[in-house]
Amino acid sequence: QVQLVESGGGLVQAGGSLRLSCAASGSIFSINVMGWFRQAPGKEREFVAAITRSGGTIPYADSVKGRFTISRDSAKNTVYLQMNSLKPEDTAVYYCAANRWGTGWRGSDLSTYDYWGQGTQVTVSS
Repeated sequence: QVQLVESGGGLVQAGGSLRLSCAASGSIFSINVMGWFRQAPGKEREFVAAITRSGGTIPYADSVKGRFTISRDSAKNTVYLQMNSLKPEDTAVYYCAANRWGTGWRGSDLSTYDYWGQGTQVTVSS
């Protein structure tokens, strides 16, 4: 089993920045890919970014390209999401997720992520 704990959410004005963290514990060796998703009120959960064990990334969601950056610190078993130039439409609960080796991974498809954190709220005021 893998446990994921997000932190770093909060209230920020439009144009500001936040850095989210996701600390993984448990069976770390079983993790293949880690990603960030978000869910705004009344909307479906959507993909934001993902990073592989080796540090490679796949294309970000169009809505965050050029503003968000995903990274990882393997020594700390932590993945980060640096969010710059925040907009009110970025307001959502942000979730960290992990895909387990051998279970199949399809990039932005949330059904292929096996473990989820509890989420952290990000609110961007206009």
